[in-house]
Amino acid sequence: MKRTKMPTLEIGGKVALPASKSLSNRALVMNALAPVKAELRGLAECDDTRVMQEALRQTEGRIDVGQAGTAMRFLTALLAGTPGTWVLDGSARMRERPIGILVDALNALGGKVEYAGEAGYPPLRIEGRELPGGEAEMAAGVSSQYASALMMAAPVMQRGLRLRLTGRVVSMPYIRMTERMMGEFGVRVEREGEWICIPRQEYRPPRVYEVERDWTAASYFYELLATARGGRICLTGLRRESLQGDAGQAGLWERLGVRTRFEEEGAWIERRESGECPGQVEWDFRGMPDLVPSFAVACCLRGVRLRFTGVETLAYKESNRLQALVDELGRTGFCLRAEGGMLCWTGEQGEATGGCDLRTYDDHRLAMAFAPLQLALPRVRIEAPEVVGKSFPRFWEEMKKLTGLEARFWRKGKKD
Repeated sequence: MKRTKMPTLEIGGKVALPASKSLSNRALVMNALAPVKAELRGLAECDDTRVMQEALRQTEGRIDVGQAGTAMRFLTALLAGTPGTWVLDGSARMRERPIGILVDALNALGGKVEYAGEAGYPPLRIEGRELPGGEAEMAAGVSSQYASALMMAAPVMQRGLRLRLTGRVVSMPYIRMTERMMGEFGVRVEREGEWICIPRQEYRPPRVYEVERDWTAASYFYELLATARGGRICLTGLRRESLQGDAGQAGLWERLGVRTRFEEEGAWIERRESGECPGQVEWDFRGMPDLVPSFAVACCLRGVRLRFTGVETLAYKESNRLQALVDELGRTGFCLRAEGGMLCWTGEQGEATGGCDLRTYDDHRLAMAFAPLQLALPRVRIEAPEVVGKSFPRFWEEMKKLTGLEARFWRKGKKD
């Protein structure tokens, strides 16, 4: 399958980005623990935030978080310290995502969290109580959300928390995000060498808390420009100074010729048609793992060889994103490899297979990352467009507004 030219010379316009679900879910948890509540403005209107809001209204019983991994981790810690009894469950994929590291830490701090199924995985049976707290160690090589969940629950523990993260820490910007947000909600977080120390204290949130626009969602429009023949897009509401680690992506996309300028209404991103492109990009994605799908697709479409490290955690996301990228980009003829903690493409291309109906594995980030493939390759269709509702319900409308093209979809059992 050969790449075709873009249907228009340039792509231009403005994009209304959603609010950050990462910030929204943290704000909801901290507000739930605060004796005096903040007015939360601009919460994300997506499935993950809706699941969290519904769960926080439930006093006891069974809670099904579906695909919402953030809600699973944060609620496990929150409910362990809240009087009551719950069963916390999720989708079939959620039951494959490990949570033993967090459960072990909570039980060591005085919690009573048990497995209602396979040890180490949801569903969980939680008997909530005020947690004594104290010292805990936690392996930080699988998910930063384990540490963030403990940190947010720490101020209401009887003795607070001294947390030591062991091993290679992944997604450190998200831990820093949690720390900075806790400061905005009036909680003191201290550092003592390798320990994160949070004394017992009350949350004192601001009267009003406004949630930032989502920097991760911005990556799909950087990707779009990187693979187009040129253009200029305004990502409204984005600011240079941000709590979100993914705000650092502006420097990454410069490798593919997309430059960022900040103005009052947001971030303007631009790529000139004549922009040069490197032969290969090497990057450590430990701090921005959610950007791997969009940047991998962009490199392939631009013919740029890639060698990504720090991608191990992608095997534990809503799907095994590493294997999914290898399998689905392989259908379009791009022969990637995922091994030894790396994702690589040497430029090798083969014949497209499978009719180019790309599977999304119920993973919103794959669906959005695959979107620009439809503009470059004529027969690509994307499975289950509704999965973008997890973080960006209006994604397809925003893409159509910029490109003027109708996306092409298929669903299991209905490919015609």
